[in-house]
Amino acid sequence: MELILKKDVEHVGFTDDVVTVKPGYGRNFLIPQGLAVMATPGAKKQLAETLKQRAHKEANNIKLAQEQADKLKDAEIKIGAKTADGDKLFGSVTTQDVADALGKSGVELDKKFVSIAGGNVKRLGQYEATLRFHREVVATLNFDVIAAN
Repeated sequence: MELILKKDVEHVGFTDDVVTVKPGYGRNFLIPQGLAVMATPGAKKQLAETLKQRAHKEANNIKLAQEQADKLKDAEIKIGAKTADGDKLFGSVTTQDVADALGKSGVELDKKFVSIAGGNVKRLGQYEATLRFHREVVATLNFDVIAAN
């Protein structure tokens, strides 16, 4: 089943991509949730026209996303967390905590665009996160989890 995505869908595609998915997934999830529409010839033609008009804006968006990513090259992000005995944390450090720390450093990014290698962090130390500013601009961030007093 061919669909045109209206919004970014993890592991499927980005906004305005024409994707092929299994019929049940498209019919029962993507279309009812408003994430996609059927890829009819008329919809494809309209999409082509929209993409043509949007090309200039897209170049500007990529430039802005690259500037945001460049801000983080030398940034040192430290996230404080309560600890038990040794280096084990009470709870965990999640993508929301990383997004909040980025916000304090002047870079606004939604938590759904942050991915921590290995999932949630449960111990003190240095970790790596992947940040997606744009579909073509992905940056890597090293951050430290330190004991909070």
